[in-house]
Amino acid sequence: MFSGKPMKPTFRCYLPPVQTDANKTIEPPLKKLEPTLLSGEIVVNEVNFVKKCITTDSSQDDLVGKLICTNFKVSFIPQDPPQKQRTQLFHLLLGEHDIPLTCLDQVVTVNDLKGKKKILSSNQKLKFNPTELILYCKDLRIIRFCFDEAGPESARKVCLAIAHYSHPADIQLLFGFEYQGRRYHESKEERLSSSTQRGALQAPVFDCSSDWDREIKRTSASEWRVCSVNLKYAISPSLPEHIVVPASLADQDLMQYSSFYNDGRIPMWCWSNRNGSALIRMANITDLQQQRKIEQRIFTAIKKSHPQSSEASRLELDKSLPTIQEIQSAFAKIRQICVLDPFEETEERWFSSIENSRWLDYVRVFLRQSAEIVYLLEGKNVSVILQEEEDRDLNCIVSSLVQLMLDPHYRSITGFQSLVQKEWVMAGHRFLDRCNHLKKNDREECPLFTLFLDCVWQMMNQYPAAFEFTEAYLTVLSDSMWIPLFSTFLFNSPKQRTQLLTDFAKNKAIPQGEDPAMFFPAVWEWSQQFSIKDQTLFNNPMYVGKGSACVQNGEVKSFRRTKKVFSSTLRGTATLQSNGLKGNGERRRSSLGSELKSDFSVVKDESPSDRFFRDWFSQPADQHGALIPLLMPSHVALWKLFFLRWVSEACISHGGPITTYHKLSQLVDEIDILQSQLRQYKGSSPGSTPLPSPGAPPSNQRRMYFEATSPGDPSTIPDVFSSTFPFTPVGNLCRRSLQGTQIGKFLNGAKIWLSTETLANDTV
Repeated sequence: MFSGKPMKPTFRCYLPPVQTDANKTIEPPLKKLEPTLLSGEIVVNEVNFVKKCITTDSSQDDLVGKLICTNFKVSFIPQDPPQKQRTQLFHLLLGEHDIPLTCLDQVVTVNDLKGKKKILSSNQKLKFNPTELILYCKDLRIIRFCFDEAGPESARKVCLAIAHYSHPADIQLLFGFEYQGRRYHESKEERLSSSTQRGALQAPVFDCSSDWDREIKRTSASEWRVCSVNLKYAISPSLPEHIVVPASLADQDLMQYSSFYNDGRIPMWCWSNRNGSALIRMANITDLQQQRKIEQRIFTAIKKSHPQSSEASRLELDKSLPTIQEIQSAFAKIRQICVLDPFEETEERWFSSIENSRWLDYVRVFLRQSAEIVYLLEGKNVSVILQEEEDRDLNCIVSSLVQLMLDPHYRSITGFQSLVQKEWVMAGHRFLDRCNHLKKNDREECPLFTLFLDCVWQMMNQYPAAFEFTEAYLTVLSDSMWIPLFSTFLFNSPKQRTQLLTDFAKNKAIPQGEDPAMFFPAVWEWSQQFSIKDQTLFNNPMYVGKGSACVQNGEVKSFRRTKKVFSSTLRGTATLQSNGLKGNGERRRSSLGSELKSDFSVVKDESPSDRFFRDWFSQPADQHGALIPLLMPSHVALWKLFFLRWVSEACISHGGPITTYHKLSQLVDEIDILQSQLRQYKGSSPGSTPLPSPGAPPSNQRRMYFEATSPGDPSTIPDVFSSTFPFTPVGNLCRRSLQGTQIGKFLNGAKIWLSTETLANDTV
């Protein structure tokens, strides 16, 4: 029976009261969550009271906030973000919880109550209200949102919006075309300032004949010339307008020969050694009846371009290296092993599972093939022609690695960027298809550029003083593939780039003849993504470059490259074959890697290539000379910062390579200060840059991120350090349960792996 007595309220507010001027208390309003939007960016859909899952076994650390889909990114704004120290690069275009739409690999909706799960694509219907949204990203993140407190209809709409806008129907619908057009007209002063800086620092992009001329002069390729036979893409839509060809070949002959090559891709010069041997790449000849005749003329011209008129050696990479499908399959397997699926095996199988994925096998195969070409160019002094059916995939990796091994210029930051421009962007690598930006054809997708970066990291890991850039630079470069605001990784060919940017300029009222770098810049404009200070994390403090200096007996001396250099580090290259490695990756019994003696003693029936590498061993390593990587299975390691950076359980607090980087940066900074003081004590030479006074504060333009501390200050490791610095794993990899996954079982069963020293030195 109802008594009429009022009931006491059961709700209790835990928010602190807010005092007003009239000494009255009112409840604080809810924080308004607004996204940070770029120019031209609009909110498409949003939903409140969404939970971003941080931990796997409990929800106490989960974040509650608003999930937003724009025409550029998926953004999550926490209601009460945790107050933590900065632990990552501060990205100028993306927030900590933002994901570019082009970075999304799969959009998966889940309804736990009905036991339903659906992978969404564009223009699909969703017949149930999702309780969860799982985003699988191309940079290996897995991000999970729960809609327990959110409106079911709003949750469904935002999921559909994310799926739709992550599958653009046309390349010009990518957000970069809207953003860069508005930015061009809104930031004239900034553009003028950046163009002034770009004049001295920017790497050549090889879209004009002058860039090729300078490269010919730099490599002393006197018998080669810049040819404009492909002007306005007259003979090939995938080659640049300006290419380098043998000086003895006339333009008329090249035009005639081009019709016999796949896509008109005639032989194109890549690089010349100081001894005169050259590296050339080309596609297959489609007309088999004319093949011998055309090849004879081309090879004769290449022979004439050699100082000793040596015969050129041809390598058919299609027959010696893994296919596109095999590389894609290996990457999918290693990604699955590191972050995705659970399994019921013991932790001892984790390393063998990594090996069975064959990803590291393929890394070794490409490095081995490149080392064999180094022997041909350097040891036999013959020119090498890299041949591939389309000359747009495998050739890009091998030609880049060979030049990286032989030419120290490409190990500098500017040189490396010019190498990517020359051998990938302008050579017509199909970034749009291989990155699958439009998600139209999964069969065309393949992480070839990622494989190349992994090969580069292997060499950096073995020769830490030979490269100006760091693994953080390589990782940032990899991440930039999924930010569609730059022209570097957006197009399939120079022609497609030219046509689309010409149409873009017309649509955005940009003056005709304006340099495309001004209105749609390359990724090398790092100032658009990171501050000057953050960019110093790209600098390797151990780098011994041409411009680096050391102090010997009180004198400042510069390192210089000698004419004849050898490296003492080859232990695992495979033997040379007429067409490279066997297609199945098998090694011959006479393989250089298995036959090479650790004491470098002469062996019976030693082959010329074995003798070349034995002589190489006998000399001290020269960071400015040719570098050959160690290639036995134990020498090729897993690139942890790339594959495990989002796995919080693999994150080592106060550990990892960053601790070494921190100490080395401070040491280098201290040496710079002492050198300045020493030069000031002896007196600066005429014409030198004025030195700062010893008591002056450190310059903001220092090359290192971490500056030297005063002698009295304790040198401690910053609290924000972890093995994944400068990237944060928090909330970026969320599985339903850590227990039972391969990485979980491995970490739980092999705790010794978590020590800094062990993690830094373990190999797969």
